[in-house]
Amino acid sequence: MVSRLIKKTAILAKLETNYGVDAVPTGAANAMLASNLSINPLNANNVDRALIRAYFGASEQLVGTRYMECGFDVELVGSGVAGTAPAWGPLMRSIGFAETITAALRVDYTPISDGIESSTIYWYDDGVLHKLLGVRGTATLDLSVGVKPVISFKFIGIYGGIAEQVAPTTTLTAWKVPQIVVDAQSGDVTLGATHAPTTAPALVGGTPVVSQGLTIDLGIVATFQPLLGEESVEVTDRAVTGAIKLKASAAQEVEYMGKVLLAQLSSVGLQHGTVVANKIMVFMPGVQFTAPTKEELNGQRLIGYALRAVPVAGNDEFRLTCY
Repeated sequence: MVSRLIKKTAILAKLETNYGVDAVPTGAANAMLASNLSINPLNANNVDRALIRAYFGASEQLVGTRYMECGFDVELVGSGVAGTAPAWGPLMRSIGFAETITAALRVDYTPISDGIESSTIYWYDDGVLHKLLGVRGTATLDLSVGVKPVISFKFIGIYGGIAEQVAPTTTLTAWKVPQIVVDAQSGDVTLGATHAPTTAPALVGGTPVVSQGLTIDLGIVATFQPLLGEESVEVTDRAVTGAIKLKASAAQEVEYMGKVLLAQLSSVGLQHGTVVANKIMVFMPGVQFTAPTKEELNGQRLIGYALRAVPVAGNDEFRLTCY
């Protein structure tokens, strides 16, 4: 028997025109360059027949409602052309984000609370095709010092079937090479800055802080809804959280504790990258610092905080910009 290989995996994702209707992604136009793969090809609610007979033994279980889950990481980097959406754009649109393109300048992803799009995912596992329809989900971002910046997506989809099928040839030229998060290639995390959402991306004012970078959990609640006449994956809530570790002076630690106790909000922003059109920026205008912890780095004192991003005017608690 010929071995099937994990590396012979191809993932295609395409936005759907009509919810749950196969968008038929292709290897030429919709291939994802991914890592850290996971898939649950059948998450089923099995119903036990629980039959009573004149002897011990189990009854078979009937397959009831069913859906699929998958997850993978994509590298967090721009498209290489200012004002052109990155190859991972459809994935953001499938988790409740709007894509706003400013020609020749920038692409912004901001959260929405209605009109959320969906995608079809084809997952080729070395000779086997799994189809996920009506896909929606959530994601986390890792912009910690010393790592490759990534968005880790977790998706839920309607069961679209399984077939023996060879993966198509994939075109991956739209995917660019990211830069590692290090001091020379990332700006400081900045607290208290402002950000103009329609001009050249920049963090204005604020206080740069020494840190180990940011991790962010977009906290999107996506659930499978099994109804007669309509199966769907619905996004029903969102709570953006994160974490940061700061190198703080004694005076700063005392100052920050005061802000924690008063539940004061501050903006948090980070720009990453030195290559034009491959840069990204994350910006959260109203962040509450909570749960301070004592951390250390090679004998140096750091102070950790949990972050909770709250909307200021609505659907604005997080912004991801490519420029």
